[in-house]
Amino acid sequence: MGTTGASMLLIRPLIRANDNRKHVAHTVVFFIFIVSNAGGSLTPLGDPPLFLGFLQGVDFFWTVRHIFPETLFLVGSLLAIFYALDSWYYHRREELIPQDPTPDTRGIGFDGARNFWLLAAIVGLVLLSGFWKSDVGFSVLGTEVRLPGLVRDIGLLVVTFVSLQVTPRSVHEDNQFSWGPMQEVAKLFAGIFLTIIPVIAMLRAGIDGPFGPIIAAVTRPDGTPDPAMYFWASGALSSFLDNAPTYLVFFNTAGGNPQQLMNELAPVLAAISAGSVFMGANSYIGNARPT
Repeated sequence: MGTTGASMLLIRPLIRANDNRKHVAHTVVFFIFIVSNAGGSLTPLGDPPLFLGFLQGVDFFWTVRHIFPETLFLVGSLLAIFYALDSWYYHRREELIPQDPTPDTRGIGFDGARNFWLLAAIVGLVLLSGFWKSDVGFSVLGTEVRLPGLVRDIGLLVVTFVSLQVTPRSVHEDNQFSWGPMQEVAKLFAGIFLTIIPVIAMLRAGIDGPFGPIIAAVTRPDGTPDPAMYFWASGALSSFLDNAPTYLVFFNTAGGNPQQLMNELAPVLAAISAGSVFMGANSYIGNARPT
């Protein structure tokens, strides 16, 4: 479902399940770390940075083959820390509120479960845009748009319209659905990606370009890229820029050739992927999904 979909689906049940406790802030924080970020690090459907890599030509299952141990270690460590902290809070005196504000009156279920069929359509459209190669393209305001991307975007709009029509109004009301958060994220992404265009162009200029010091910082003395520096640099920038454009920046800094990055420079691409996804949770700008 991706980090965005999983966050939207699970955050309200999580809050309701813990609303009879006094200390709940740590629960949301770890939810952001695990569900909204690290949990999406294995496939292009999981997190936007990896989807951008997929569109650039990175194999769909490349990431799960190369950073699964790192993801397992990170998520396992976070779960262990959360369990220890949550247990300490839970066993303190007067942790539980005497009367549950929202007592459970029904079993686990889904209101609006018909949308799972539409979710399958979204997955299919996203995969289609990556696997389908076509020379057919159109010029939109000076930008070339390929047929697979156009079909994907039109299909996503159709799925959105169908979902709005088939989902009961009560479900939207219970979830306090509004377009506000999506409008905010759309404006943020539009600003980021517009301003990142000249940055990518300058990075492509290499060591002699305006960003020569940055490229030198992630390059060893012998001229080869340093995976460790790529990890920390992409992680630090993801924390305050947003992890999707950060991935794109360092993907291009490392040469931008997907075949080379997936093979002889595999440690570098793994470092970029892990750094971009893992550290987006450090701030709101780093990852908008916590909203």
